[in-house]
Amino acid sequence: MYMVTKRFKSLVVLAFSLFLIMGSTFSFAQETAHEGTAEHKEEKLDPAKIIMDHIKDDHEFHFFSVGNFHATLPLPVILYTASKGLSVFSSSQFGHEGHRIIYNGFESNENREIISSDGSKVYDFSLTKNVVQMFIALAILFFLMKGIANKYKQGIGVTSAPKGWQNAIEPVITFVRDEVAKPNLGKKWLRYMPYLLTVFFFILINNLFGLLPGSANVTGNTAFTAVLGIISLIVILSSTNGHFWGHIFWPPGVPIFVKIILIPIELLGFLVIKPAALIIRLFANMVAGHIIILSFISLIFIFGAMAKGAGWGFSPISVLFTVFIYFIELLVAFIQAFIFTNLTAVFIGQAFEGGHSDVDGHEDAVII
Repeated sequence: MYMVTKRFKSLVVLAFSLFLIMGSTFSFAQETAHEGTAEHKEEKLDPAKIIMDHIKDDHEFHFFSVGNFHATLPLPVILYTASKGLSVFSSSQFGHEGHRIIYNGFESNENREIISSDGSKVYDFSLTKNVVQMFIALAILFFLMKGIANKYKQGIGVTSAPKGWQNAIEPVITFVRDEVAKPNLGKKWLRYMPYLLTVFFFILINNLFGLLPGSANVTGNTAFTAVLGIISLIVILSSTNGHFWGHIFWPPGVPIFVKIILIPIELLGFLVIKPAALIIRLFANMVAGHIIILSFISLIFIFGAMAKGAGWGFSPISVLFTVFIYFIELLVAFIQAFIFTNLTAVFIGQAFEGGHSDVDGHEDAVII
């Protein structure tokens, strides 16, 4: 049964990968066709532009294109301008990629930004695909954890064996507790477990959603990771004590002229570098995987532009590499959720500096 389940999961992942490839292929072909129609001449393929367009935020979910058919899910556009006031309409009013139109005095430019035709300032409060997908992830996280908590309240998993999602979630919670919270936070680990678990599962769910065809790469957005990093910084700041700040503003055991140099460095490291390490690490790793996958797909069209046979001949190689990277991305989704959570716990533990009685067995750690 275990082997059957394992093979089934592998087939599901493979199916998603092939669907992603085919969807991207149709999209690549459609974009090239639009360029040729608009210009009435053959345009060179620009893989960099197409890849960046695929990983950007947008006002609709685009799954694939076949000919003139575009499988999209339009989202509500909510705009405010001083001249028109509040404007609410569907993003489908802008048309589709390669054939954008002006609607009600607004248009979507090449950077997916909505601008006003009269040049007035546009305040965009739209529900983009990143926002919608983040809300979906929040809803899944809430109902999943709420259901598991209710089972524990009923005694399932306490007086009897765990059932359903409890079997998958309980080992992860135990891992975060034993490998992240306790080693870095010592006796205070229980106080921070709710935050650490929330961060871990929220990032993990968004990472996994980002691998589905047509979905948004939420964790590959700097605004998303910046908010997570700022929240972690607030938690870290609230965990500091007087002894910690004493070491920051007057490092002991060093000459005065060295202290003058160390104070701004320590402040910069604590207030800027640490949260930046959280923000940039998650963003860069999640964007990199998507870029690599799309790069292998674009190689088919690059070789095909040189010779049609070369494009078809390289297709199997491109598919194999794409599937391989897709499996790697599944692993990266878990690893990056763990690293963000573990680094947050490390930085919180470092805020207890001087209170070694509170942090039993705490050791500073650096993750590269």
